[in-house]
Amino acid sequence: MERTPDGTPVGVDDPYAVAGVCDHLTDDGRCRFALTRAGDDPEFAADRRGDGYDCHVGADGEWRACPHYRSTTDAKACVRCGVADVRLAHDDSRPLVEEHHLSYGGGGDDSHEITVGLCRWCHAKVHESIARIDDDARPDPEAIAERERRRETQRSASAFETASKRYDSEE
Repeated sequence: MERTPDGTPVGVDDPYAVAGVCDHLTDDGRCRFALTRAGDDPEFAADRRGDGYDCHVGADGEWRACPHYRSTTDAKACVRCGVADVRLAHDDSRPLVEEHHLSYGGGGDDSHEITVGLCRWCHAKVHESIARIDDDARPDPEAIAERERRRETQRSASAFETASKRYDSEE
């Protein structure tokens, strides 16, 4: 199993097997990196410009072949247990779903940043045991309780209450 620089497991044998489409790939198949960050790698950008900025590996390509490939998560749901994140406005509490690195993009052979979303309970299980991100897992009871607490807070905050009722009840 792949490991972090600190030696803890990341939950997969091959990060590319679960990685998605490159974050730099545009809807029309061009390389956004070459279009917007040409100064970061002029030679790469010149090659892409010569091909009309087309992605040289394509949407179904071999991502390892691209020096600027990255696949990061939106972290809206846990890929392991499926628990959805619930964010509250004006609340800086820890998110339910966190970004989990499968590959860190630190240079060398594994120089691509690849992340998925894991709830903080699954995230701990993956790093502290032999749990895998593709396990058939159910949400932790604490995760469900926290998600429901946040949903109830959302519901109560969005309930319509007239100003007269709100101010009358404060007296």
